[in-house]
Amino acid sequence: MAGEEDGNAQNGTLYSAWGKQGYVGQNGRKLRSVSPIDGQVVGELLVASDECYEAVIEDAQEVFKEWRKVPAPERGKIVREIGNGFRDSKAQLGELVSREVGKIRAEGEGEIQEAIDIADFSVGLSRQLYGLVIQSERLDHRMIEQWHPLGPVGVISAFNFPVAVWAWNAMVAAVCGDVVIWKPSNLAPICAVTANEIARSVAKQYGFEGVFSLLIDDGDTLGKRLAADPRIPLVSATGSCEMGRSVSEVVGRRLGRSILELGGNNAVTILADADMDLAIAGVLFGAVGTAGQRCTSIRRVLVHRSVQDEFTSRLKKTYQQVSIGDPLVEGVLMGPLINQRAVESYELAIKTAISQGGQVLYGGSVLQDMPSGNFVEPTIILASRDMPIVQEETFAPIVFVIPIDTLEEAISINNEVRQGLSSALFTRDMRSVEQFLASVGSDCGIANVNMGTSGAEIGGAFGGEKDTGGGRESGTDSWKQYMRRQTCSINYGNKMPLAQGIKFS
Repeated sequence: MAGEEDGNAQNGTLYSAWGKQGYVGQNGRKLRSVSPIDGQVVGELLVASDECYEAVIEDAQEVFKEWRKVPAPERGKIVREIGNGFRDSKAQLGELVSREVGKIRAEGEGEIQEAIDIADFSVGLSRQLYGLVIQSERLDHRMIEQWHPLGPVGVISAFNFPVAVWAWNAMVAAVCGDVVIWKPSNLAPICAVTANEIARSVAKQYGFEGVFSLLIDDGDTLGKRLAADPRIPLVSATGSCEMGRSVSEVVGRRLGRSILELGGNNAVTILADADMDLAIAGVLFGAVGTAGQRCTSIRRVLVHRSVQDEFTSRLKKTYQQVSIGDPLVEGVLMGPLINQRAVESYELAIKTAISQGGQVLYGGSVLQDMPSGNFVEPTIILASRDMPIVQEETFAPIVFVIPIDTLEEAISINNEVRQGLSSALFTRDMRSVEQFLASVGSDCGIANVNMGTSGAEIGGAFGGEKDTGGGRESGTDSWKQYMRRQTCSINYGNKMPLAQGIKFS
């Protein structure tokens, strides 16, 4: 593992991130990564100085000049080898993700699988960066549309997906001919160092290690600097709505591009004819997975009054069977929240909900006698749509159960929050399905049927509307965000006809 002075990620050894000009961290400040599981130090990193920031940006610009010349299929071959690097290290990397951010082992390895999948997807994409032939209105003229690499791409990622979100961007950007500068969350820097080095070590074999660079920070200074830097034509940022709004304003002010993957206040609708087994399973993973710390986690359950009692009774019994503890232990389904600040948000949300008329049906407590104070109970609260708290996203395993009478009412509640990321419907009625998926239905970027709101596949574009930012990553034609479009007109005749039939002579 490059950048490691000695030891490994489990013993708190000092790490340094790197750039072609030397270590990125050289200013003496250290960032300590602490596991939310037991408070043990995962590792320490040196924080990048102003001089290091400049060295990384300048190096990226120089590498881009050569990388963009490499044929896209050849770039794809390198990305394929990067994906193989993740395959070979899947178990170890998955364990590191679990240790640093508290996911259960299956989710940690699942995140590495996402990196593998997007690498595979990008390899195929490297032979499909298609342009168009456009019919010209002028005699003896041809028009084409083609795409060129954009430049250095800044990626700002959050703690809850410390590898996958970078990979979604980095693998696609790389085959498009861009270079990637990654500013990871200061809560998960060791995952970033490890993943980035896999990509760099493969690219180094071909003389292009600078395609993937890393900037370690102990706050948001470098993220803000990336957003404001005119040398970075595209910034992809994942995080809170507040953070995304700030990035959008700064990048927009300099007329740059941004991809924003922000918060979600996701709702699941359960109609009277729903398959209750499917509904319980979908809500369980959607609400409890990653301890509710996914942007796609279920926050609201809109359940038909006729099945409300059955649903809540069964969900409570299911929650009672959820094993909470060390996420690396076999059989554990829910690990800790990321830190004490998250625990405080969890407690405040429950207190606020009760003050607004909510009724706690299950959970609601911080667990004692655990390896750290970051473990909480998954919580079910009976609520109403007019409670202000249900309009907010609490990054914790809390679901608000809201009774409904009709699908139309459920769609209205689904759409009335500021966020618009993911949504789901459980029903056996195809007419309800079509209504939910129609233009008058869910206003979210993701709409699922008979499954939960989490667990997106890389083959479909991921992202949401409204305060979720409108960004899309992976899938379909999202590659176009990482390239610049160029329209070309070729006159192969011996006259100069003008468009629109204009005569100028």
